Amino acid sequence: MKGERTYKVKGERLKVKGILFLSIFIFQFSTCLAQRIPEMIEYTEVYDFIEELTTDGVIRSNAAIKPYTRDYIARLLAEAASKDSLLNKRQKEDLQFYMQDYALELDTLPTYYSYGHRHVTQWKTEVSNLNLADPSLHILTKDKVFKMRIHPILGMDLYYNRHGLLMHRVYGAEIQMDIAHHLSIWGSIRDNSWSGQGVDGSRITKPNYLNNLPGVQYKEANYGGDFSDSRGGLSLYMWWGSIGIQRERIQWGDAQHCSNILSAHNPAVPMFTIQLTPCKWFQFDYFHAWLPSNVIDSTYYYLEREKEGVTGKEYRPANKFMAANMFTFMPIKYIQFSFGNSIVYAERNVQAAYFIPIAFYKSLDHLLTKGLGSENQNSQVFATISVRPTDHLRLYGSFFLDEFKFARLKKSNPQHNPVSYLVGFNWSGWPVKGLALRGEFMRSYIACYTHSIRVLDYRSNSYFMGHYMGDNAQSIFVELSYRPTRSLRLTLDYTNDTKYRAFDYIRGDISQIIAQKPFSEKIWRNDEVKFRAVYEVFNNCYAHVDFTYNNARAYAPTSPRANGEDRGWNIDGTSKELAGDELINYYLNKYTPVYLQGKNFTFTCGLSFGF
Repeated sequence: MKGERTYKVKGERLKVKGILFLSIFIFQFSTCLAQRIPEMIEYTEVYDFIEELTTDGVIRSNAAIKPYTRDYIARLLAEAASKDSLLNKRQKEDLQFYMQDYALELDTLPTYYSYGHRHVTQWKTEVSNLNLADPSLHILTKDKVFKMRIHPILGMDLYYNRHGLLMHRVYGAEIQMDIAHHLSIWGSIRDNSWSGQGVDGSRITKPNYLNNLPGVQYKEANYGGDFSDSRGGLSLYMWWGSIGIQRERIQWGDAQHCSNILSAHNPAVPMFTIQLTPCKWFQFDYFHAWLPSNVIDSTYYYLEREKEGVTGKEYRPANKFMAANMFTFMPIKYIQFSFGNSIVYAERNVQAAYFIPIAFYKSLDHLLTKGLGSENQNSQVFATISVRPTDHLRLYGSFFLDEFKFARLKKSNPQHNPVSYLVGFNWSGWPVKGLALRGEFMRSYIACYTHSIRVLDYRSNSYFMGHYMGDNAQSIFVELSYRPTRSLRLTLDYTNDTKYRAFDYIRGDISQIIAQKPFSEKIWRNDEVKFRAVYEVFNNCYAHVDFTYNNARAYAPTSPRANGEDRGWNIDGTSKELAGDELINYYLNKYTPVYLQGKNFTFTCGLSFGF
């Protein structure tokens, strides 16, 4: 085939068929290769590589909507391969490496090269080809109407600092199938366990903790934190779009550190999805999700036989749903903008009106509830924009409007709109290839993401669906990264997270609450510096080492307590006013896991396959 290249591997000259051996096929016949299986956001290396190619101007990707589907990643990689003259040697090696992971999307089987030798185990039968590689099992029938990929999931991370040793282990399996180029089915299970210094000490992620770790729902465990993560779905698709049902983490909003629209911080949720891509410059996304509310419905319960002659009640959680849409336009090569809206609602049953994909949900909400004189549901509007003024530089921003009134923009009005904004940049590939500098700044005002009715908060499983810092908070993130060789990435980053006075959303006092000065008195802060080296040994297999310094501390505000301000709560839900060290300890324990409180040098190492 065309595009033959010569590479030098450990002193030997290795002839490798050029990167175009896969790209030409997919680039010319992409209408047939459109399987819609999402690639987990946790697969950070391939996402980072796509971001590098986008910032360098080699390809154009839609960073506002994640996860990407596997076929979308394959097409982006193929587009980059067709422009290989713009790539340096390391980028070409990375490109060939990642394209092997998406071989089935290209109607072929993967082959692997290392140390000058070709490693592939393949069984050919009358109806199918089987390929066992590192150690995934790939099946492709000769007529290419059935594809299947199965791989195990196994990993362990060790954390050590002055508080002791923590261990995180995960095991499971994943299967992906595509049938007749129109039906994709996939599923995975990951069983996780945290163990270490006490039950609470080993749980470093909880809804109130202000860190960027993925949220989880723990199971009963007396030795630490146990939880499972089962994802999967089914998608019917054509070249121009898809419709499906899946359980997955999703991210909406352009961001490298954490999005302020939908951040994927909460556990995965089941959802009905629609995606339309009728042309290169337009994409439409919609989902209707079933959210775990973690709020008890006192009118909904099971009757349970507790003991002979005694019947008790087991209360059930309140129903909670969400509908959202996003329109993405890419009119020219250097500009991309998206906008959409969403609604979180908590009716007894799903509301058919919110299954309308293209709708302004606040208007529908007013039609359905406002006329009854009852409290309406919780709606949001958001937008994101990305601009690449020159090669190697990308600027982006995201805006989240929880509630907005123009009257609050007047200087004479002390009230502030509950909104969030994020701005960021990515400078990559100049003057040194493989070197990138990124930065993000986020601010969320008082009462953003919250609601007077607890079940209508912008949360799922009690985790914020927007930025993990919540409202009246600020986050600064800077990262310097370098890719010296294939699949090796070195990063040095700094994060400054600050939480200011915390308020509960109280309907009768909300005018006074949003009139409080935002970002005025900090109650919690964490500074973190991290060095990370991660190497993808083979596709989906990571080895990493981290050295992290953090300093998490809390402060007691000096101003008088305002209505709705959180300075401690009684068991019955009434407020109390802690002060001094007692209040400082309250904030520190609320927002920081014991393992990361104070000043810590944490060493982390791990090896995982399949994430």
